[in-house]
Amino acid sequence: MCGIAGIIGRLDQTNRAALQRMNDAMVHRGPDAAGIWASAPDDRGWGALLAHRRLAILDLSPAGAQPMLDPVTGHVIAFNGEIYNYRDLRRRLESEGQQFQSSGDTAVMLRALGLHGPDAVKWLRGMFAFACWDQKQRRLLLARDQLGIKPLYVARSSDPNSGWSVVFASELRALLASGLLGTPRLDPQAVASSVWNGFVAGPGTAVKGVDLLWPGQLLEFDGSGKEVRQEDFWRIPDRAPDPTMDENELAGILEEGLRLHLASDVPLAVFLSGGVDSSAMANLAQRAAQSPIHTFTLAFEEQELNEGPIAQQIAAAIGTEHHEVVLTEGHFVANLEAALDSLDQPTFDGLNAYFMSRAIRDAGFTVAISGTGGDELFGGYPTFRDLPVLQRWSKRAGFVPRDLQVAVARLATWPLRRSGGEAVPPQTRWAKLPEMVRHGDDLLALYQLASALFLPGWQGEMLAPGFADVLTDGLPSAMRQRLSAETKGRMPLSAISVMEQRLFLGERLLRDNDVASMAASLEQRVPLVDHVLFESVDRLPDQARYAPLGRKDMLRRIGLRGLDPALFDRPKSGFVLPFDRWIRQGLKKVMDQTMRDPQAIAPCGLDPVAVERLWKTFLDGSSGFYWSRVWSVYVFIRWCHRNRVYC
Repeated sequence: MCGIAGIIGRLDQTNRAALQRMNDAMVHRGPDAAGIWASAPDDRGWGALLAHRRLAILDLSPAGAQPMLDPVTGHVIAFNGEIYNYRDLRRRLESEGQQFQSSGDTAVMLRALGLHGPDAVKWLRGMFAFACWDQKQRRLLLARDQLGIKPLYVARSSDPNSGWSVVFASELRALLASGLLGTPRLDPQAVASSVWNGFVAGPGTAVKGVDLLWPGQLLEFDGSGKEVRQEDFWRIPDRAPDPTMDENELAGILEEGLRLHLASDVPLAVFLSGGVDSSAMANLAQRAAQSPIHTFTLAFEEQELNEGPIAQQIAAAIGTEHHEVVLTEGHFVANLEAALDSLDQPTFDGLNAYFMSRAIRDAGFTVAISGTGGDELFGGYPTFRDLPVLQRWSKRAGFVPRDLQVAVARLATWPLRRSGGEAVPPQTRWAKLPEMVRHGDDLLALYQLASALFLPGWQGEMLAPGFADVLTDGLPSAMRQRLSAETKGRMPLSAISVMEQRLFLGERLLRDNDVASMAASLEQRVPLVDHVLFESVDRLPDQARYAPLGRKDMLRRIGLRGLDPALFDRPKSGFVLPFDRWIRQGLKKVMDQTMRDPQAIAPCGLDPVAVERLWKTFLDGSSGFYWSRVWSVYVFIRWCHRNRVYC
């Protein structure tokens, strides 16, 4: 787990200084070492510049330093992540006569790419984003892992006289720090996406002209920065494969995957929230380990959200060495600025992972395993239950004109949608029912409406003129087209799983967890987010995979073996901070200054009058109005000003 950056351009002092600024901006991602490498120049003086920040996990010796030059092929790599099947790949290459000086995964990956070219990317199982320079062909290969655990941001110059053509980095803020982007501008799609989703949906970013490489994609550039290859080396198929997987086989795959995720030359811990997913990871990790695993839980003074006691019981049952970290309101408020500064893009999530990561790192651990990903695989969210019902209802009522259906829904939900004197009407899921009825045949539109922070009508009031129509169902056209292609032949539950995998998990949780953990110089591993596991679960019969909806029974049986089922027979609760109370108390003053300041709001593509109405409605305690609505707007405005990115 590290940070990478690079430039294709003139090998002059300007670009070298820009690269150094990018590397310095990512010191938190790799405090253990830093390296910069430059290729030989071509006739014009152009070439590749690579930079790396190292968080040493495997092969702590100098032989694991990067950018790494392969002595056999001459290829050079800057790599962020972990390759979990590197031992198998090493044996494969050794059978071809290869020898290695380093014991880590980077040298194995680099040799494979040097000998077998871009096709070797398909061999990799892990989380990764890398840049590999072929010195003979003078080509640069960029790639990102199959499910998008590790980010890679890319910008291309539109000015032929700029002295550079391609710049990339592990963080968007590193690209901003380069100084190569001129005056960065806020992308209208990012503003609209933040209002709809609470985060910026890819492949674009908050900054116009900067893109996030697709999961499972590779790009290849020649020495001048011209794109010569673009390929999806892995994609989710548009229909579920034949159901040939059974529970015993899946158990073996999951257990083997977890064992691979334990590889580390530094201390390792496990996030334990007390839920099924994290408990399964802790239980499987303890079964595979030779000594007690360390588990960590974030606890609160607010008992209604405090999972500390149940996590202690589960840890005792598993046999881990357990640590409880109590996050008080005072500590949260005192450290809020640093936590918000960790956000690489605007998002209303991620701070819980930040405080947990900081606590684990402060306790002396460099790697932590998380249970993120189980709900998406096994149908743990309400969307798996609610959306197919609404879609079936829509099909059965097909003989009724759609406009009449919508009118009936409007009448039925009128008490839920009227403002009743409040500045803003309720923004609940049921209040969205008329719009959901209108889109009842389109499962992706239903999914997006169900998860939207605000009703579509109110979004139009929130956004600056011209910003409300830049997305379709809250998504950029490229993302919507890709999701439609990946779900068009799937049954509803399987299709929803893909949507959750790509959007809630891929565009929100994984991205937030990456920057939150790396802000604390902690590597977070997610064994349930693994393309081999995804392909295996995808071959389960729907009945075995999802039934009964919401319980994730198969994951329970595999991951919680030996534990009392009664420990987990309680309502599902998300791992959230007590934001509602804290916003009304310790955070109220600082948020009030922003939410009532037109000069702070307008440059961010939002309507100041609407934002102030929104804030007033929340403070008044209006029903059907949750903390996430005002928090997402506040964080977005703060991010824009902190990074000086405006419309």
